This record gives sequence, structure tokens and C-alpha cells, in this order.
Amino acid sequence: MFYLNEIEDYVRVEPRLFKLETFEAVEKQLRETYEDYYDKELGKVVAVVEVLEVGRGVIIPGDGAAYYKSTFRLVSWKPELHEMVYGVVSEIANFGAFIDMGIMKGMIHISQTMDDFVSFSKANSLLGKASKRTLKQGDICLARIVAISHKGDSPKIGLTMRQPGLGKLEWIKEEKIKRNKEAQKAMKVEAKVKTKKIK
Repeated sequence: MFYLNEIEDYVRVEPRLFKLETFEAVEKQLRETYEDYYDKELGKVVAVVEVLEVGRGVIIPGDGAAYYKSTFRLVSWKPELHEMVYGVVSEIANFGAFIDMGIMKGMIHISQTMDDFVSFSKANSLLGKASKRTLKQGDICLARIVAISHKGDSPKIGLTMRQPGLGKLEWIKEEKIKRNKEAQKAMKVEAKVKTKKIK
């Protein structure tokens, strides 16, 4: 889920940025600091939106940098359990698939790709035995986050597509068409029953 965060903190501006105006130096330092930044509470920082305020600088003996108490806004994405996410299959492995969600990657175990017996094919795709559905690199999918582990530098995100309304977008479209046809068929049967009762 995306969040707009307003943060107040001391920003350490490196000496190489002293040639810039203070506001510009703080903004540049923030962009560098928060590029590829992830925090369990904050999430993955997408962008520094704006610097709202920069206070007076403080120099700490023994450190060549200056510290400015600043208020700024960041946009971040924090993965939430049960959140539905769109993504593109970036890699297929014999144990599942990696889904690129744009900001982060998630992993979907082979058993969670579809409601079928799934095997790894020689064509580097995952193949459903009964449904004959395939999942390959480049496919766009809708999945649900079912696990988040915060061990290491970035989180490990576990996904599933074994729930109604989830999966490769083509599968979802096929299911919707199938349900609509079944609903129309049921309505026709109901209309015939009503017609017979009237006669």
C-alpha cells in the first residue's frame, strides 16, 4: 500500500554539497539517502516528494558534515498481508515464479500459481496438468500477499494466485466470461420456468 509520509529529522549533508544553496543541498542529500531505502516501519521509499522546511545547521566536531533539522515528505510502498498486487513474471524457476511488482519483487511457490497440479516445463514455464494453463516470463498477474519476512536488507514477499479472482490476467478474463455465460444460461432457464407457470 502506498503512503505519503511527513518526516521531521536531522539530515546529514556531506561537505561535497556545501557549494549548493542549503535548501537545495538538503533536498539532494535526501534524494541520495532515500534512493533504494527500505525500513520495516516505513516501507520502500519510492520518492522524496518535497522538502517543507530546513532549520539551522549544526556541525559536530570530528564530522565534516552539517546537520539540518528538516521536515520533508516521502512516498513509500509498504507491503501489507492480504493486499492484492499486480505484477509481471520476471523469472520462472522449477520451484515457482518471481513477480516484479514495480517497487519490489515477490515469490510465488509453484503450488500457489494455480488451482491445479503444476509442473515445470522444458519451455521454461509452469504448466497446469488439467487446465493446460501456462505461466511464463512476461505474463501480467494479479496476486495476494500471504507472507512477509523482514530478515535481511529487503523483505521477502510470498504471494498466492490460488484464490478466486487471482492469477494471470487472461485466466481472470476467461473465468469472468465463463461466469457470465453460466449466469445467462441460468436466467434463460428461470425465464422458461416462469413462462410454463403462467400458462
